[in-house]
Amino acid sequence: MEGIKQLKIEVLEQPPSTAEFASIIESRNVPAVFTGCVKNWRAFGKWDPANGGLDYLQERVGSANVEAMLSRSAPVFYGDLRSHERVPVSFSTFIDFCKQRAQNTDDARHTASIPLQGDELPVSNANQERVLSESMSHQVYLAQVSIMNSEDKNKVQLEALREDIQVPPFLETKELMSINLWMNNSEARSSTHYDPHHNVLCVISGRKKVTLWPPSASPSLYPMPIYGEASNHSSVALEDPDFSLYPRAQYSMDYGQEVFLSAGDAIFIPEGWFHQVDSDNLTIAINFWWRSNIMYSMLEHMDAYYLRRILRRHISKPQQNQVLDESALKGTGKPIRCTSELLGDEKAEWSHLNLEQTGQRQELPLKDQQQDVKLNQLEPFALQALHELVSLVHDHVNLDQSQDNKTVTANLYFLEDDRVAKIIWSLDPQTLQNVLLAMVHSFPRTLEALVLHLLSPVGAEVLTRKFDEIDQQSTEEHRNKFYQKFYSAFDDQFGAMDAILNQKESFALQVFPSGTFRSAFLCIFVRYLSIYLYQDIHS
Repeated sequence: MEGIKQLKIEVLEQPPSTAEFASIIESRNVPAVFTGCVKNWRAFGKWDPANGGLDYLQERVGSANVEAMLSRSAPVFYGDLRSHERVPVSFSTFIDFCKQRAQNTDDARHTASIPLQGDELPVSNANQERVLSESMSHQVYLAQVSIMNSEDKNKVQLEALREDIQVPPFLETKELMSINLWMNNSEARSSTHYDPHHNVLCVISGRKKVTLWPPSASPSLYPMPIYGEASNHSSVALEDPDFSLYPRAQYSMDYGQEVFLSAGDAIFIPEGWFHQVDSDNLTIAINFWWRSNIMYSMLEHMDAYYLRRILRRHISKPQQNQVLDESALKGTGKPIRCTSELLGDEKAEWSHLNLEQTGQRQELPLKDQQQDVKLNQLEPFALQALHELVSLVHDHVNLDQSQDNKTVTANLYFLEDDRVAKIIWSLDPQTLQNVLLAMVHSFPRTLEALVLHLLSPVGAEVLTRKFDEIDQQSTEEHRNKFYQKFYSAFDDQFGAMDAILNQKESFALQVFPSGTFRSAFLCIFVRYLSIYLYQDIHS
């Protein structure tokens, strides 16, 4: 506790020089606030909603398509995929919604400020106006919309806005990874999380409250499991925390510090520092991310963060590939022509699907994948795979509830044990996409039962890997249409996503090496030993 209390956040009236930032601020891995440092940006005047900024932005980049974050728990936005979805929308449509929200407020200039002294933000009325369209009933937030991305230029969506902002002088020597826009139309709160990169967040319009905790405060914040999809987020709910489940969380503010950012201010958030951001109505911000030199910055209060990164590295794809035993399926060098080869000597019984009626394969280019796929459009191999999947579901439903049958999918972590996983693994991405779309069209309830009741941990891992391959081979528009079709088969779409993610995380936990913790601590011990020896030698 005493060590954490010494990590005081500095507030600087004047921005530091490049040398001062690198030697005094960045090297300490402690946040710092720079007041008024972006007021000279063109964006500071041009984007101001009170001075026609929304019209300017709409005219400037209104035709661009962006991803909106829709939260079921608005005004709180959790990073976990179970709590939000990404929906493509034109930037102009989002600006129109911002204008409409402002008009529906008595006076946009008199909207409530961020509550002080720990008061909670008001919860949005459940009957509030629908977001963007009737099908989007949750609050919308533009989070991490790319203006510049050095690693993947295809992710850039608002490049035209780059001319209105400038890199802070103290970052001019940094190799920036990305520049992003963050914009909300009404009060919003991000879940507590840390970033894997150094971050400077700049407020263009509105106001933000940022609560920060050093990495050494991890025990009181209960980070999600490192094998999960949102490992950098806290498990503790912000609206109604369960202190019986997370007892240390009630003391988390003993470790935290709050700062308030007005328009024109910026804050440096080092990698690994947990932060929760509360945004006022209609707030616009820009952030800069860049990599840090962690090899020479392993300070004591950063241990918990680096340990999680090391442990995360130990559960990467090589360990999971070993469990999946890819060589068993791909190492023969011979194509697998039918699923019965995967399932042993069993011969498929075609009771309701006629293979001979399919004829030759009808090609379905990726650009047409969003359309309905009918059975007679499938190639024989794809039709047989579909038949096997349907049969497995029906067999599962008809099984007597004996002790042996209760474990059909409960603990399947190995590919050779799971017939569903082996079928999915045998299909190339386009064929699997066709099979799934055909099931949506002809057997939606069977597809729902397959995912909710027959998908094992290894099956979920295989399915999501195939989804990744489909994503790589299609455009963003076609990906969105495919997933919209796929999840339309489920009465509870979020329940289906939950089922897939829960089983995938169960698989990751199972393959987590038993010696990982021992080897990770050994890595840290060796690292510190080398640092101390180096310091002793040169002293």
